[in-house]
Amino acid sequence: MFASVTSRIALQTRSTLAQRFYTTGAGVNTLLYVEHKDGAISGATLNALTAAKKLGGSVTALVAGDAPEGVAQQVAKLEGISKVLSAKNTAYANSLPEDIAPLLVEAQSKFGFTHLVTGHTAVGKNIFPRAAALMDVAAISDITGIESEDTFVRPIYAGNAIATVKTNDKIKVVTVRGTAFEASSATNDAGVSEEEAPSAETLGVTQWIGEEIQKSDRPDLGSAKRVISGGRGMKNGENFKMLYDLADKMGAAVGASRAAVDAGFVDNSLQVGQTGKIVAPGISGAIQHLAGMKDSKTIVAINKDADAPIFQVADYGLVDDLFKAVPELTEKVSNCCTY
Repeated sequence: MFASVTSRIALQTRSTLAQRFYTTGAGVNTLLYVEHKDGAISGATLNALTAAKKLGGSVTALVAGDAPEGVAQQVAKLEGISKVLSAKNTAYANSLPEDIAPLLVEAQSKFGFTHLVTGHTAVGKNIFPRAAALMDVAAISDITGIESEDTFVRPIYAGNAIATVKTNDKIKVVTVRGTAFEASSATNDAGVSEEEAPSAETLGVTQWIGEEIQKSDRPDLGSAKRVISGGRGMKNGENFKMLYDLADKMGAAVGASRAAVDAGFVDNSLQVGQTGKIVAPGISGAIQHLAGMKDSKTIVAINKDADAPIFQVADYGLVDDLFKAVPELTEKVSNCCTY
């Protein structure tokens, strides 16, 4: 029988600020770094905006890219945004941290932001620690809650404990777990003012070579509203076809545990958990897998072991053989539901 223990740990950080950085001294003043691709704002940014608004004060958005105008116009209509800074440079096209981090530093130096916020994505995790280091402050990553303007909640030890982190830094650099905050919406029809962001030196030390994107009719695993996941109990890669069939009927993404990935059942891009993607929906298995999906709104579990850890967090549980239950579920979904 598995027992999950959640504890609260109070931590405090302190660093020495470089002289060139300052804050407005007039309460919270937040800079939201907007992650975008192909002219669309990332879902993680919309979640991070909700977190930024919880801090209080004003929220300024920074949009950087080789052609940021269209995204900047979209951002200007988001509820809670007071101003949009637009930075146009070919060096910003692919969000390379060596170029974006100095831009954040210059923006903070000019406007005196007290908080820098973005999503806890591959981009955010790459840029924000570098920006924090340049400003000689601590980066607070993967927050799931905000208790005050200087106190944040974040999971540690694969989600087994919850740390309450208080920082004495005048500048707070924070990445936000998207599944912990609702996405903000565009309700400000009038929009807000836009202005050019302060210029920053682009080092050119890193060159973008290219990317290979796998296209799929299924939704992206990291942002999907529904996820069908399997673990080592699937036995082999061919059996994952059952999950693909069910996922296609439900308009869902497919995920897998590390054990299934390590066994070669599926590609590691499908991994969910402590060392994989954090999703709002769920997966079965041990605590390191639960760490990837405990923020799900509804968790449905199928496992032949009635004492499986997943049942401790599942909203609905079925003790049954998955090779019998999943095909039956797929058939019933096909006959009754449209997603």
